[in-house]
Amino acid sequence: MAPPSFMGLSGRPLSLAVSAVCTTGFLLFGYDQGVMSGIITADAFADVVEETRDNSTLQGLVTAIYEIGCLMGAMFILMMGDQLGRRRAIIAGGIIMIIGAVIQCTPYAGRQSLAHFIIGRIVTGVGNGINTSTIPTYQAECSKTSNRGLLICIQGGTIAFGTLIAYWIDYGASYGPPDLVWRFPIAFQVVFGIIISTAMIWLPESPRWLLTHERYEDANKVIAAIRGYDIDSQETAVERDIILDSIRASGVYGGKSTPYKALLTNGKTQHFRRMLIGASSQFMQQVGGCNAVIYFFPILCETFITPGDHNKALLLGGVNTIVYSLFATTSWFLIERVGRRKLFLYGTIGQFLSMVLAFAALIPGTQSAAIGTCVALFTYIASFGATWLPLPWLYPAEINPIMTRAKANAVSTCTNWLFNFFVVLITPVLVTNIGWGTFLFFAVLNATFIPVIYFWYPETARRSLEEIDIIFAKGNVENISYVKAAKQLPLLSAVEVEQEALKYGLIETAARGAINVEKEGGVDAEGLRKRSGGDSSVTKDEQV
Repeated sequence: MAPPSFMGLSGRPLSLAVSAVCTTGFLLFGYDQGVMSGIITADAFADVVEETRDNSTLQGLVTAIYEIGCLMGAMFILMMGDQLGRRRAIIAGGIIMIIGAVIQCTPYAGRQSLAHFIIGRIVTGVGNGINTSTIPTYQAECSKTSNRGLLICIQGGTIAFGTLIAYWIDYGASYGPPDLVWRFPIAFQVVFGIIISTAMIWLPESPRWLLTHERYEDANKVIAAIRGYDIDSQETAVERDIILDSIRASGVYGGKSTPYKALLTNGKTQHFRRMLIGASSQFMQQVGGCNAVIYFFPILCETFITPGDHNKALLLGGVNTIVYSLFATTSWFLIERVGRRKLFLYGTIGQFLSMVLAFAALIPGTQSAAIGTCVALFTYIASFGATWLPLPWLYPAEINPIMTRAKANAVSTCTNWLFNFFVVLITPVLVTNIGWGTFLFFAVLNATFIPVIYFWYPETARRSLEEIDIIFAKGNVENISYVKAAKQLPLLSAVEVEQEALKYGLIETAARGAINVEKEGGVDAEGLRKRSGGDSSVTKDEQV
């Protein structure tokens, strides 16, 4: 019997289709991040939204208000994500972003244009907040363990490519008539929104969400379709039952929404600690200075490096996005080999040293020395693109357990957008008032990240989502650090995952899954490994 299909696809082609749509969602995210950088100081834009002309505070507000919309979208998923589901949330997010883009590109001078534009920014932000809170979880719950990190890193890396597209569209449009200068770059994002919303209509829901809501037949169909199994095969049953064990351990099933108090619990599941670890990665990503560089690179260049030459500042901004995009691809090759912890640490050190160079080069106050700041901004964005760009989207989605994953990931995304707003709002003011001290401020913040990562971030590379539950249970029961627990725990097969869950008291009895299958002489762990392409974690593969 052939495996079931969605969009006429099953197995690897279906998995690629899921990844392509998720990637497009983050491409749109990156585009939105970069599109205002070349518009906010343009005369054509100021002719319509007059209040922003030569007003750094309002320029920061108009740019940053988008993050408030994103925060609202993330909070919506925090409240409604468990009931709505991953698929419907992504569809809704795409449609809302299209509506917001239309509002943004239709204000006219003398007709409350500032309020009109701000409303459009907020609406677009709501859609993006919904998508950025949902897409990493959806991708993680549909992927295999062996490629989960790669797929989410590709997804995160496309933020840089979205920013690249936005910068160069801004630059090209700057040579056109006034309306083309800013209306076209904003309107162009509608293309991405249409792709996301329409494609998701035919793609499957997350199998974990379906099982949480006791839709067993639908979940079997999705698991079989994504993996390329027969719907009644033993492989499908084993994968389903491993997920069910995790759901039973979490205590969330029957379509119930996870209570907020579950986020604050510890014990063997360590929900609170895991939420804080995930949210802290998003916090550090933002306050490390990334958006000061991404949003305001042309302004920084025009202020410190090419005074009065707006065109050259835009051109340097475009080159910066090329560097950003190129280095964003490096994590694709390193994420499983090097691991999450080391990439976090390497990226932080690179960002710290870049910010030190940036402020040191401005202290002499000469034009020739200021070139060092330009170099530092390039090395900063290279370090960020290779590490801190994708990792905070991957880490919270996999570090949190199934019971709190949707809500905890939404908390992480709320943290991202709250501090994104803060940094984008204050950067123009910092540049105007303290000059090179802006870069010193970010250098100090980056230095504080290193001990946090070293002592509290366990390695999750090549682990199934269920294995990560075992790491925290082991650390709690044995009273050792979770970093040490991750180092001590070997990679587990599907059978071993259930055995360890029983050992540490996460479940009292196994589902009729991996352990029973082995006892009955069904599909053994080694056989499953071979069927899943040599993945040592077998059915842990269930994520994305």
